[in-house]
Amino acid sequence: MKLGAFSVSLSVKDIHVSKSFYEDLGFEVMGGDISHNWLIMKNESCIIGLFQGMFEKNILTFNPGWNQNAENLESYTDVRALQQNLKAKGMTMLSEADESGEGPGSFMIEDPDGNTILVDQHR
Repeated sequence: MKLGAFSVSLSVKDIHVSKSFYEDLGFEVMGGDISHNWLIMKNESCIIGLFQGMFEKNILTFNPGWNQNAENLESYTDVRALQQNLKAKGMTMLSEADESGEGPGSFMIEDPDGNTILVDQHR
């Protein structure tokens, strides 16, 4: 099962304060739009997303089809195949990708401790 690039999506109170804090830790902006209250930041192979006012708690995020530089992978497991596999194992979905579609799609699950996991395919 290939889940793709991993990042942590952080729900932040003030995106400008958080951006400055993570820059002090060596992170650099690699994407996003601060005027729309979201940024993607990277330090070596570590990626975090900063999101102000978009969700309540932090989310573990996987991006099928991307590597850690948000570059397309030649081979990956489609989000719908991942979802079908997990549903076959009895996993409960918080949200689901349209299994009749193709291209971008996402689903959300929760681990046994209540941590939200987003599997978000962009291509």
